[in-house]
Amino acid sequence: MRRYSRITGTGSSLPPRRLTNADLVAELAQRGVETSDEWIVERTGIRARHFAERDVCSSDLGLEASRNALEAAGVQPRDIDLIIVATSTPDMVFPSTACILQNKLGANGCPAFDVQAVCSGFVYALAVADAMIQSGSARRALVVGAEVFSRILDFDDRTTCVLFGDGAGAVVLEASETPGILSSDLHADGRHVGILCVPGNVYGGQILGDPLLKMDGQAVFKLAVGVLEKAARAALEKAGLTDADVDWLIPHQANIRIMQSTAKKLGLSMDKVVVTVDQHGNTSAASIPLALDHAVRTGQVKPGQTLLLEGVGGGFTWGAVLLRL
Repeated sequence: MRRYSRITGTGSSLPPRRLTNADLVAELAQRGVETSDEWIVERTGIRARHFAERDVCSSDLGLEASRNALEAAGVQPRDIDLIIVATSTPDMVFPSTACILQNKLGANGCPAFDVQAVCSGFVYALAVADAMIQSGSARRALVVGAEVFSRILDFDDRTTCVLFGDGAGAVVLEASETPGILSSDLHADGRHVGILCVPGNVYGGQILGDPLLKMDGQAVFKLAVGVLEKAARAALEKAGLTDADVDWLIPHQANIRIMQSTAKKLGLSMDKVVVTVDQHGNTSAASIPLALDHAVRTGQVKPGQTLLLEGVGGGFTWGAVLLRL
C-alpha cells in the first residue's frame, strides 16, 4: 500500500510589534528617506508588517508557531521524528536553526536541519519532508518557515525596506494511507543570483561584502510571474488535475501584483487566493505557512479542499506543492 503524507496541524507566530505604513513612513522620515502609505499600497498591497525585537531570533518565532501546530495536530514534541526549518535568517552561522528549535521544543534525537531557498524555502522543505515520509524515513515531521528579515534590510532603500516583515509558520506532516500532498515541482536557476541577494559573509570576525538585502524589483517581478505559472501547471499535471480543481491558491506573499498576475494566468479569481501580504508584508519562507494557518483558523480553508502552494525566492528558486487538506 502506498504511503502518503498529510498536514494534520498548522500554527503561526507574529512578533507583537506591528508597524503600519504610517508608522514606517514616520521612522524613515527621521532618516531622510521619503515614501508614503499610498506609494507602498499601490506598488505592493502592503499596509502593515511585524518586526521582532532585538533579542528575538528565528527559532523563537518558530518555537511558538511549532507549539501551535503541534497543539492543532494533537501531538507532543516527543512524537516528532523529523524537523525541517526553512529560513534565510538563521540564529547563527551554525548549528542550524532547526537544531536550536529542536532543543527549545524538547524534541531532541530526531533528524533536524535547515533548508535555504529564501522565499521558496517552505515549499522546498515541505517537498523534502513529503519525500522522506513517503520513503519511510519519517512518520511525523515538523516543517517550519521562520524569518527575521528586519535584520537584513537597508532602511535607506525605500524600494526594499517597506516590503518585508518577520514571522513564522509551521505544519505537522504525518504519514497516511490517504493522499494529502499530491505533487510538487521545484526549480532553481543560479544565473539570476544577483537580482535578489544579501552579498555578504563572515570573514575573520568581520563582515566581508554587504550584509543587507539587494533586489532588482523589475527583474524579480518579470521572472516570478512566468515561473510561478509553469511550476503550478507542472504540479497540477503531475497530479492529473487542472486549474478548475484548485479550491485555493496560497502563494508566497511577496507583492499583490505578482499574486494577481499569477492568479490571472491560472484562470483563478482573486476570491480563490489567500491574501495576507497586506497585514504581514513579505515574510519570506514564513509567508506561505503563515497564510495557510490564517486561512485554516479563520475557516477560509476547509478540510478536503485542494490547495496550491507556490513561491519564488533568491537563487533564483521557485516551486509549487499541490495538496488536499
